[in-house]
Amino acid sequence: MTIKALDCEYTLNTVIRDATGRDCPKLLADALNYAVFPGGARVRPRLCLAVALANGNTNPLLSAAAAAAVELLHCASLVHDDLPCFDDATSRRGKPSVHAAFGERIAVLTGDALIVAAFQSLASVPIASTQPERLAAVTQIVARGVGAPHGICAGQAWECEPNIDLKRYHQSKTGALFVASTCAGAAAAGVDSAPWELLGASIGEAYQVADDILDAISSPELIGKPTGVDARLGRPSAVAELGLDGAVKRLEACIDAGLSSIPNCSGREALLAIVEHQSERFFPPGVKRSAA
Repeated sequence: MTIKALDCEYTLNTVIRDATGRDCPKLLADALNYAVFPGGARVRPRLCLAVALANGNTNPLLSAAAAAAVELLHCASLVHDDLPCFDDATSRRGKPSVHAAFGERIAVLTGDALIVAAFQSLASVPIASTQPERLAAVTQIVARGVGAPHGICAGQAWECEPNIDLKRYHQSKTGALFVASTCAGAAAAGVDSAPWELLGASIGEAYQVADDILDAISSPELIGKPTGVDARLGRPSAVAELGLDGAVKRLEACIDAGLSSIPNCSGREALLAIVEHQSERFFPPGVKRSAA
């Protein structure tokens, strides 16, 4: 299993090409392409495909559709997260955010269309090439990761509450889609998804803690989006709650918990190496892992 084997770009290109056909309004079509390409690290779809591969990847069409769905939902969340009513962020991935480039109305519709495209990706898997029970399980897992009461929509809604529990906030805002990634990969491969929840939750929390650290100590030029947002909006963060050193230790603990949680499977060692390799990217420049 290699990093290259975890590429989901072909599937994403196919889904977006179908969504932006000749009958699609030009501004919306342009914004959909803009929101998805070029992508970020594609951490979530790679994780989804890695879990499927570790379990034999017995239904590659379904696992590819699941990975694409997870990434499209993530892209949709970024478009909506950047809107003036939330973060009011004018840049993302080193370029103007969707609402800054296309206007707020098109940005709202772009996020909506990406959510629909995610489930169209799953619905387009030929019934003849998949087991209906697997498709149903994957669809439910993905939907749970994005909706209420525990998905990323709920995570965004926690920012509107007067009192926020940091762990619940992080579990919904970030962890839920990582859990969807690992569990959808397992379900697509035909194995029990429950044992894969802890891997997704741990890596998801690590990702969010790393993002909190970047927001506190990095620069917009380095990470391609505004920094200091948590402090400006009065949001809870790992750095605010634990301090920088405490946040780094929490990041390490989450990664270690994720690695140790990987269930026994035929591709466990390869998956372990991939998760460990990808997790090293969570440490911001100048922040090192503690000595073992």
